Amino acid sequence: MKKVAVVFLMAMVPLMGFSQSVFDKYENMDNVGSVIVNKGMIDLVSKIGGMSDDAEAKEFMDIASGLKNVKVFMTEDAGVSADMTATVKKYLKSSKLEELMRVKDKDVNVKFYVRDGAKKDHVTELLMFVSGLENVEVGDHGRKLETVLVSLTGDIDLNKIGSLTNKMNLPKDLNKASGK
Repeated sequence: MKKVAVVFLMAMVPLMGFSQSVFDKYENMDNVGSVIVNKGMIDLVSKIGGMSDDAEAKEFMDIASGLKNVKVFMTEDAGVSADMTATVKKYLKSSKLEELMRVKDKDVNVKFYVRDGAKKDHVTELLMFVSGLENVEVGDHGRKLETVLVSLTGDIDLNKIGSLTNKMNLPKDLNKASGK
């Protein structure tokens, strides 16, 4: 009977929201840069920002407070880039994400996918995948990117996402995503 309970519990864990993202495998790779911001840090920043009298800071905190996490993965490695592309394609087939928009400029492709939320113009997940980058340098180390994957989860108001991307210095193309 204990074995049945353990098997049942193991089967239920992913349904309770404790499952890892399919993209987490990139977090510990040497040739992948990553930025992971979890709910605890978002809440802490929201509390600190909430003490400010600055209207712009309060607007940012209002938007960010709905987020559960932010994950950004970047690579210049062609092999990892190919793996990211395959992983995103596989994830899109198994998830309920729908394409929001695409932007193509020369060889650079930017694709946005969303999972609808409970309210109109709100989504629970926003996935941005950028591929085909060349000669895009990051930081002072001369690192050049080929692929970028950004995942935002939580209660995301598409009407306010442009303000969030401006504050986070995310690609300006994400501002167009607010026009769902």
